[in-house]
Amino acid sequence: MLENNQPINSIPGIHHITAIAGNPQRNLDFYTGVLGLRLVKQTVNFDDPGTYHFYFAGPDGAPGTILTFFPWVNARAGKLGSGQAAVVSFSIPEGAIGYWHERLDEISGSETFLETRFGEEVLNFQDPDGLPLALVSQPGEATRVWEHAPVAREYAIRGFHSLSLWEEGFQQTAELLSETLGFKLLHEGGGRFRFQAPGKAQGSLVDVFIQPNSQPGRMGAGIVHHVAWRTQDDESQLDWRRRLVDLGFNVTPVMDRQYFHSIYFREPGGVLFEIATDPPGFTLDEELENLGTQLRLPPWLEARREKIERSLPQIQIPSYQQVSK
Repeated sequence: MLENNQPINSIPGIHHITAIAGNPQRNLDFYTGVLGLRLVKQTVNFDDPGTYHFYFAGPDGAPGTILTFFPWVNARAGKLGSGQAAVVSFSIPEGAIGYWHERLDEISGSETFLETRFGEEVLNFQDPDGLPLALVSQPGEATRVWEHAPVAREYAIRGFHSLSLWEEGFQQTAELLSETLGFKLLHEGGGRFRFQAPGKAQGSLVDVFIQPNSQPGRMGAGIVHHVAWRTQDDESQLDWRRRLVDLGFNVTPVMDRQYFHSIYFREPGGVLFEIATDPPGFTLDEELENLGTQLRLPPWLEARREKIERSLPQIQIPSYQQVSK
């Protein structure tokens, strides 16, 4: 659905971000129990069905709130560097920074540091696998908050604020964002360039942070695998694919991810980009009140369910996730 009268077939912002994790239970406990996100889908990596794919999000799994993980047991730690999507930033209410500073220190032992970035208070920390995260204080009323989360509404995460791309250079990535995807440059300073998608939807900001002397990053636990941008439907996605191919990008065919359809390509700096459709969404195979409570497989993997379930590590879903008994 288009928001705030944004142009037809525009990119309103982030659809989801996918990262690599290690221990699946630890990953699940941190994002639900500490950050208070909802597990809206537990499924598997369709390309590696012996691995979970967790989707953490707001209460209904709306685009702009979805952080997903491939948790591989004993995964090697990644290395942050240029050519990567680096820091995942969430939006929190004004006045909530102090609460989160105490919560992260007391519950998870995460080291935090405060800074001001483009006039906004930012609390930086890492998840248990070392993924860089940030909470950004913003005005405005929360519209989507998971009411069963162990975090009160007045402090709750409200979805994505932004994503930082660490790049060796600037020009070609900036041209893709502005001239092709329709983002506008909002701010710049200290080697950081902030762009905003049209429409100002949740997760409409992306920072290009220039790291000319850094070494290329290495994929592994604690590293973002890719960022997916939103598009409204299959027709608009095909239009994006044609446009990107015409510009010389090596774009995949459309891939069925069950809850959305996807195309993938690498932006000039090396970050893997995806364009994902808003529909059909996470209620395709579960009722809203039961999201994330059972392992879901796409139709083409159902015949292998017994084998897949035996290969997956055992996990315990927190009781507050299980709304409908």
